[in-house]
Amino acid sequence: MSIEELEDQVEKLLEERDQLEEICDTLPKCEENDACETCETYRKIAEIDEKVEELEDKIEELLGDEEEEE
Repeated sequence: MSIEELEDQVEKLLEERDQLEEICDTLPKCEENDACETCETYRKIAEIDEKVEELEDKIEELLGDEEEEE
């Protein structure tokens, strides 16, 4: 997978995350204390954050490999 493809995936995940955060901001449940711990939307945001971090690590690895080749 190329760096460009990985960056595209990161961008799509960040857009999805933004949409979920907008939903979170409007949920009545989110006004309660500790609501994030039981919120399905918040769980999805956390999963996206993990995926983004993994993809960014892969991008860094690929960039490091390219620098070593030069």
